[in-house]
Amino acid sequence: MIGRLMTMTAHAGRGGELAAVLLRVARRLQGFPGCEIYLISQDAADSDTVHVTEVWRDDASARAALAAPSLADGPAPADVLALLSTAPRRMDLAVLGGVGLPVDDQP
Repeated sequence: MIGRLMTMTAHAGRGGELAAVLLRVARRLQGFPGCEIYLISQDAADSDTVHVTEVWRDDASARAALAAPSLADGPAPADVLALLSTAPRRMDLAVLGGVGLPVDDQP
């Protein structure tokens, strides 16, 4: 499994809008093959900072979600980018396991 931690900072006062758009993305990913976790969190100390925690079965699943026509009628990447005051920060992870993940995929 692979993971990603994304940190996005909205223009001042627009963190709620950013979180709402990302929650719409999360709803569209519900049941998408290979998407194990797509969690949206707002920073408790800075409401304009939103984090996305992703876990995918593999990199191919994550790429497929970005290219899926079934997700095309949801929020576009441009909708997210328009709300950001800075470029998003991304950290790639090798997921080892944990609560909420399929047991058969954990070491």
